Amino acid sequence: MTALSIIVNGAKVDAEIEDRTLLVHFLREHLRLTGAHVGCDTSQCGACVVHVDGRPMKSCTMFAVQADGSDIVTIEGLAKGGLHPVQAAFQEHHGLQCGFCTPGMVMTAVDLLRRNPDPDETEIRHALEGNICRCTGYLNIIKAIRAVATPGAAPPPG
Repeated sequence: MTALSIIVNGAKVDAEIEDRTLLVHFLREHLRLTGAHVGCDTSQCGACVVHVDGRPMKSCTMFAVQADGSDIVTIEGLAKGGLHPVQAAFQEHHGLQCGFCTPGMVMTAVDLLRRNPDPDETEIRHALEGNICRCTGYLNIIKAIRAVATPGAAPPPG
């Protein structure tokens, strides 16, 4: 067992875990944050994306102990007093069907819009390459992301 100390959705979490515990399993089984889904266990589908220290990470690709000292935001942590604008746009523009891929898509979209507040369709499709949706055909997902975009905004420097 290894000691783990992380911040998850703004709250400090200390735990003793097995070294082999994947971050996605720690979040789901130990913290009951079930938004990050286990879809493939091979990092292909993107259903498990969370933000680790401000960067999107497929949580099935890292051990929880690797996140020691990190700040993690899950899909549950995006909504503070209401839906995050990307979550609301997915709802409004029907960017989900079965919903299995939605948490990973939303987390990826939030990161994309942080890096580039006005992505075009090609940039959105490129950003979503690591996320698989088997239901929607991506059209409404792209519409939802474009709806939150800030037209004419330049990406932040650096």
